[in-house]
Amino acid sequence: MISMEFETNNWIWEGVNSPQLFGLGGIMILAAVLGLSTSYFSGIPIPFQPFYWPDLGILHKKKRGKRPVRVYMDGCFDLMHYGHANALRQAKSLGDVLVVGVVSDEEIVANKGPPVLSMEERLILVSGLKWVDEVITNAPYEITEEFMNTLFNKYNIDYIIHGDDPCLLPDGTDAYGLAKKVGRYKQIKRTEGVSSTNIVARILSSLKHMDGDRTSRNSSGCEQGDADEKTLAEANDSPKSQLSHFLPTSRRIVQFSNGKGPLPGARVVYIDGAFDLFHAGHVEILRSARQLGDFLLVGVHNDQTISQRRGCHPIMHLHERSLSVLACRYVDEVIIGAPWEVSRDMIATFNISLVVHGTVVECNSKSDIDPYATPKSMGIFRTIESPRNTTSMSVARRIIDNYETYEKRNLKKNASEERYYAEKKFVSGD
Repeated sequence: MISMEFETNNWIWEGVNSPQLFGLGGIMILAAVLGLSTSYFSGIPIPFQPFYWPDLGILHKKKRGKRPVRVYMDGCFDLMHYGHANALRQAKSLGDVLVVGVVSDEEIVANKGPPVLSMEERLILVSGLKWVDEVITNAPYEITEEFMNTLFNKYNIDYIIHGDDPCLLPDGTDAYGLAKKVGRYKQIKRTEGVSSTNIVARILSSLKHMDGDRTSRNSSGCEQGDADEKTLAEANDSPKSQLSHFLPTSRRIVQFSNGKGPLPGARVVYIDGAFDLFHAGHVEILRSARQLGDFLLVGVHNDQTISQRRGCHPIMHLHERSLSVLACRYVDEVIIGAPWEVSRDMIATFNISLVVHGTVVECNSKSDIDPYATPKSMGIFRTIESPRNTTSMSVARRIIDNYETYEKRNLKKNASEERYYAEKKFVSGD
């Protein structure tokens, strides 16, 4: 951020000595600046305002650097979703540099219960968001006086930011109380319709539609194709398992979008998938794909296509998954509800240079049709090594395998979320 200021005094004399203002014209301008009446010059009007002289070259502007506003926001960022992304987007809008603290595993266990994702995975997810500039690892859950001073003095933080939902410590006190007390706290609006607690509830809810204790203890990801996995996939088709209250708007999509198309001659790379329960594996495969070109176009399949072609219904809805992908810093554009097959017309429409696919597949395809037959025949298809073997269902399996632990954790969290919604009032924000 640059501030523009006019120098005082010197520009007046330099202007008078300018060849452009030599003679009577220079005297006239000097007189005007000194506040003399134009009546001395036979009624010739002389404008005083400097902006009337755009071409005279007498105003020397001086650039002086202004320190960027640095804002801090922390969180667990467990089971990263579009609500996390939108919170960080809002936080970035309140400053120039966004520093994000990722709470340690130990702090999460002490305050909320066991996290689903490891610290490494959560760091990859947070660092992969387009609005994040710096990351602090193992941040404390509570903004203590010591840590607050560290933020102010070491990281030059101007404001600490959090959502309008209360963040309480086990003893019932406000985790951001000190920041509020010193006047260095700013609040953003919580994104409606989703939370990590809500996502865990969706996964746990699917188990309630299975037969008996066998499936609730032993179900795993549908990519292995056994009977228990099939039951889990079918259970996810139940309306009761779909607990999203997300109301998609065009404005939110615009806020997440880069708003730019590929430049002329750009190498457009295309990759598609479900991108359910957006995880570290997704971030890293998208980064690998982006490195192969100048513009990354991502196709996100709709719910019906995934159910029919892959045999496992997604936990997150199409628009939720699309926003998670669009928030990734490596993604330039998203096709919401992309077709299963990559056609020649689609390749021509988006000027696709290369179609890529990873080596890790979410679920076994139930289709005999090769979705990449056309790009293969055109010689523009490439299989790239998936950096991680993580899948959406392997993430869900962590919760399923520890059903009782997460059910207990969610009962506690659900109570606080219900209180929030019961007492919620309108908060201005976006």
